[in-house]
Amino acid sequence: MIDPRPVGYILGLLVATLGVLMLLPMALDLATGNPHWMSFAESATISALAGALLALACANGRRQGMGLSLQQSFLLTTGAWVVMPFFGALPFMLGQPDAGVTDAMFEAMSGFTTTGTTVFVGLDRLPLGTNLWRGMLQWLGGLGIVIVAMIFLPVMKVGGMQFFRSEGFDTLGKILPRALDISKALIQIYLVLTMACVLTYLALGIPLFEAVVHALTTVSTGGFSSSDRSFGLFQGPAEYACAVFMLLASLPFVRFVQLAQGEVLPLWRDPQVRAYLRWNLYAIAMILIYEIVSRGAPILPTLRETTFNVVSTFSGTGFASVDLSLWGTFPFVMLIVVGLIGGCTSSTGCSVKVFRYLILLEAIKVQIRRLQSPSAVIFVDYEGRRVGEDVINAVILFFTMFILSFGVLSVLLSLTGLQTKTAITAAWTAIANVGPVFGPEVSATGAVDRFPDSAKWMMILGMLVGRLELLSVYVLFMRRFWRG
Repeated sequence: MIDPRPVGYILGLLVATLGVLMLLPMALDLATGNPHWMSFAESATISALAGALLALACANGRRQGMGLSLQQSFLLTTGAWVVMPFFGALPFMLGQPDAGVTDAMFEAMSGFTTTGTTVFVGLDRLPLGTNLWRGMLQWLGGLGIVIVAMIFLPVMKVGGMQFFRSEGFDTLGKILPRALDISKALIQIYLVLTMACVLTYLALGIPLFEAVVHALTTVSTGGFSSSDRSFGLFQGPAEYACAVFMLLASLPFVRFVQLAQGEVLPLWRDPQVRAYLRWNLYAIAMILIYEIVSRGAPILPTLRETTFNVVSTFSGTGFASVDLSLWGTFPFVMLIVVGLIGGCTSSTGCSVKVFRYLILLEAIKVQIRRLQSPSAVIFVDYEGRRVGEDVINAVILFFTMFILSFGVLSVLLSLTGLQTKTAITAAWTAIANVGPVFGPEVSATGAVDRFPDSAKWMMILGMLVGRLELLSVYVLFMRRFWRG
């Protein structure tokens, strides 16, 4: 039987910390004279007390020097992404926009999973504290998923991530020896990227509040905006700057740790990085050529819009600077495809991840070569290292589960009354954590406020399983897991 106390202790500390962080938007609303600060004060009190009581109740289950078991790791990973959005939704219910349970939970889950789909309309009219909190949820979720991808998923052997683990927390080439060191290094890199993004936005003329909120949601590749116009509010050089930071945030953070230690070559030599940048260029070039040839679009503005929106979709950020539904069929299909690829592993990027596509393509090539030369000894390799059969099987299983989950969710969403295009893109954006949804039921601002509650809850579940690499959640529904 699994002892839940160590998991409960950590979750309690996380919830208590979340309650303390609510004091930041509370202080902002208080300083600007908005009575909405009371909702943050109430939410902070509830969260801090609930978290502290949970941690105290489970403190006797801690064992000094003992790590979590495999089952406890699975339980903690999913538990964090369920409990944190639940408490993160409190300010949306207790204050403006006075959302119901469904909408508040949807917004919080979309934030914490860095999906970026919103149910709120009239973002420009929301209190500053609410928009700051939405940005903070995404920033925290982005940091959390990088740490999970670096520490937990390799141990849990989810989706082939065991390739990045050989001994203990020997992750990606013996960079750091312990989990705590990895977490500290990642937090430092994350903070540096965020501050650099804020300063860049300020230098380009974006007001302080908008610069902070959009930096939080850029570096987390989340896509929440403080305006219904999304990033269309800042068209021009800021789009290029945002594209650069979205690209950086969707690269492996462990390479930035190496970069900070003076090792430059590993970043460029990483097959993921090279493939990801190359595929972005291919997508941008194809859409740009299509727009120029098909409708005679001006080159420079089209290049800027295409670069920004392709990178935004590829990374899973979900910002939009123009109405993407007006781009035409070919660009629309290209955006769907790049959204299904996503960023690199160990990044805040979304979807399947480049690493898995590279492994799948190599496995297909090796299988073809084996058919041509049955007696030859050929193996799949990555970065000069042989890829084990367990990794290949895990990657193939992940693709299978991803396709099945996407298909089942699309059908279920269509059964709620959504039209086919809306149901498919809603399933796409939820499972892949991309952000935008297209279809007649979507509001002009891109919000899904008109979706039935049943569809919203399905998307909430889709965002959860998609962000946690599917199997991390599905395994909890197996009896053998609880007997382990």
